[in-house]
Parts: sequence; C-alpha cells; structure tokens
Amino acid sequence: MSVADVKKNAQERMTKSLETLRADLAKVRTGRAHTGILDHVQVEYYGSPTALSQVANVTLIDARTIGVQPFEKKMAATIEKAIRDADLGLNPSAQGDMIRVPTPPLTEERRKEMVKLVKSEAEDAKIAVRNIRRDANEGMKKLVKDKAISEDDERRGTDEVQKLTDKFIVDIDKMVAEKEKEVLTV
Repeated sequence: MSVADVKKNAQERMTKSLETLRADLAKVRTGRAHTGILDHVQVEYYGSPTALSQVANVTLIDARTIGVQPFEKKMAATIEKAIRDADLGLNPSAQGDMIRVPTPPLTEERRKEMVKLVKSEAEDAKIAVRNIRRDANEGMKKLVKDKAISEDDERRGTDEVQKLTDKFIVDIDKMVAEKEKEVLTV
C-alpha cells in the first residue's frame, strides 16, 4: 500500500458520504412536489415489501401534485395505504386507477424544523468525512511504522488528505445552503 492508495481510498469513501448526504437531502420535503419524496415508500406486493417505483409509475401532475399510476389496477388501494402509512404527511386520494398525492404547503414552523433536519444531516456527513480523514492519517502512520514511506512522505500525504477533507466539507456546506434556500423559499 502507498500514500496514493490511502488517498484514493479516502477520496472514494468521502465521495460516498457526499452521495449519501445528497440522497438524504432529497428526502427532505420542500414546498413543491417532487417524485423523490416517494422513493423510499415500500408497498406490500405479493407478500414482500417492494419499492413504489417498481409497482407504479410516479410522475408530477403539477407543482403541488404527484401522480401515481399502478401497473396493476388492484394495487391502487395498497399503494394508497402505503403512501399514507409512510409518515410523510401526505394524504393520497384515488381517482379511478390514478392516485393523486397533493403536497400541502409547509408552515413557517415546519420549514424551520426542516432546516434543522438538513443541518443535522450535514453535520453527520461532516463527521463521516472527518472519520475518513482520521482513518487515512492512521494508514499513513502505519506505512511509516512499517518503513514503507518516509516521514516527509507521510507529512505530504497527510496534507493532501487534509486538502481533500476541506474540499468535501465545502461541498457539503454548498449542498446544505442550496437545500436550506429551497426549503425556506415560499
């Protein structure tokens, strides 16, 4: 193992942390409807929990309404119940074989709670990135101890890992600022 391997591993893990944050932020509801809200809804399909997107077509009808078109007509009631039980604050209504899911506008208080949630998710992501930095630095120390690299190489490697960490922290802050702005926009 070399300094480049340690750095590459750290960068891959930090990228995964950033992608996880992006996915978590997509779940946070804003004032407008988007199909990502329903990504994690599980529907009981022939006895096994299945992702909503695998049993229905999820589309946007307008800025505040999501349309869910089941692939099988008999699934409509099950899908409606799954969306209601998903604890998203949504109240779907069936109209024929189409399920309409209106997204209610957020209150000021709820928006502030959402911002707190976003900041909490961001802090978790920053902690994950810092833990990855610590693991990479320990990897460097181990290489020095095993006499695979010099102390100067360790110092340079540690500095590179710190620059990488700083870059990912800035990326996290940008993502959070965008999401915060999106949540607070009425």
